[in-house]
Amino acid sequence: MKQFERFVYKILSHKSLKFLVIVAILASLGASVMMIPTKIVWVKMLPGKSANTFSVYVDLPTGSSIEQTKMVSQCVVDILKREKEVTDIEQFLGMGAPLDYAGLVKGSAFKNSENVAEIVVNLTDKHEREERSYNMVHRLRPIIKERCEPLVDQTVIKLIEQPAGPPTLASIVAEIYTPNETTLRRFAQRVADVFRRTPGLVDIDIMQDEIYKKFELRPNIDKIQKSGLAVEQVQKILYLAFEGMDIGVKNEENYPSQIPIFLRLSDETRRLEGKSLEEVRRKLAAFELMNQKGMMVPLTEVVDIVEVDSEPSIMHKNLRRYVNVIAETDLVSQVYPLLEARETIMKEFAKDYEIETTDYLFNLRFTDKKSGEVIDLKWDGEMKVTLDTFRDLGLAFIAALILIYLLIVVYYKSYSLSNIVMAGSFLSIIGVIVGHWVADLVTRDTFFLTATSLIGFIALMGISSRNSILLIDFAKALMIEKGIEKRRAIAIATATRARPIMLTAIAIILGSALLASDPIFGGLGVALIGGTVAAVIVSLLFIPVLMDNAKAMDFTKKREG
Repeated sequence: MKQFERFVYKILSHKSLKFLVIVAILASLGASVMMIPTKIVWVKMLPGKSANTFSVYVDLPTGSSIEQTKMVSQCVVDILKREKEVTDIEQFLGMGAPLDYAGLVKGSAFKNSENVAEIVVNLTDKHEREERSYNMVHRLRPIIKERCEPLVDQTVIKLIEQPAGPPTLASIVAEIYTPNETTLRRFAQRVADVFRRTPGLVDIDIMQDEIYKKFELRPNIDKIQKSGLAVEQVQKILYLAFEGMDIGVKNEENYPSQIPIFLRLSDETRRLEGKSLEEVRRKLAAFELMNQKGMMVPLTEVVDIVEVDSEPSIMHKNLRRYVNVIAETDLVSQVYPLLEARETIMKEFAKDYEIETTDYLFNLRFTDKKSGEVIDLKWDGEMKVTLDTFRDLGLAFIAALILIYLLIVVYYKSYSLSNIVMAGSFLSIIGVIVGHWVADLVTRDTFFLTATSLIGFIALMGISSRNSILLIDFAKALMIEKGIEKRRAIAIATATRARPIMLTAIAIILGSALLASDPIFGGLGVALIGGTVAAVIVSLLFIPVLMDNAKAMDFTKKREG
């Protein structure tokens, strides 16, 4: 420790060395902070979680038949069957799968139409396979999309992983608000096109029903009455043929209730060969009804076939009509693709709209230059959770800084000494960011700076503050009680307190090492490890330099006076 004492005293005795230490620490701070905007260190709410299952959502255009849905779903299943790590596959046609953690907010419970399907894929235990589930999804996604989506035009296949944190509708959700349906559809399509061109975004989908042509069968009451038929008779034959209905019951000796007899045309018989008006007429021509006089009347004679547009579902939020454009991220943070997509939207839409930011940091309002129509674009999904979390943790960090600062001011009755302690606390962020950079270099997957990393940084403030307070109090005692010269007292205090500071740091590092490999709390572990190392260096080199320059540390002069 004598050598370290002489080393510290030498630094304090030369202005050039003190200046070099200050410059080195400040340069390290600037360089580490710049690692975030330069994408050397990536920011994300929570990293990917390797699970034992994932899901595949198959969404065909509204109006597609169950046969088309089955064809696309079977294509997906055939690809998944070849994976050796897949243990079993569950396929749900025309409905959502039983609710899981991800499906709680993705609307699985509300799926009930022929154009949707969900496929649940179960894998071998994550501890028994080398490939993680999110890496498997990353590898299979382009294969499945390339082979299966073209089978039916406008099909969207989404591969859904189990979230590591709170479930959201998607990684990035663009909520578009405007009362005009035509404008809403056109604007949503333009936003989706921007998403498709943004690197890192996959599974882009507009959560809106497509408008398609359909045929309505309207009983002609006047013709029905003249033909000697009943309206109910016509309605029942139509429903019986295509939907089916109970026509009677059967009694069973071993069954306590009557068993209904359900009748309808076979799947092959009721299937239309095409989607033309002539095909519908040809199918209905095969149906004949007997009137009151015993004569057979063709169904086409008493039913009008009208081609109309479908009626899409209308979505409202906070009493405003809107539509969601969603996108997932593929092994990247959602922050950077959103910023790039937002910048592209503002650039490309500027020629048609007046653009301004609204209540939230990234939300936009578009005003049509010609019609004056107003369109709001609000961001939601995991991106909003990320912004809210980092905002709340940032506020918690500021609150912690203020409280610690006030306590130290009351304790020392000196603003300069309090500033020294706070400087040591804040500079631990150097180790937090650099630690994530090192972890990213030595790990197979991208190691993100996450919300748990910021929790670790806040926890480090107390450790760093304690180190600075120990040095100041020890040096103060040496100057007041023993009359040791200021620089010598600071050097002795630094060398003496170096050992307990190092032992405390080693204990924190060893304890945090258990967290470093955890998929969720790994950021907390790395933040504590890297931040503790930085706090030790700052406490033993930078804090002594600040103490030497602080006039509030001139206790020997006060004693002599």
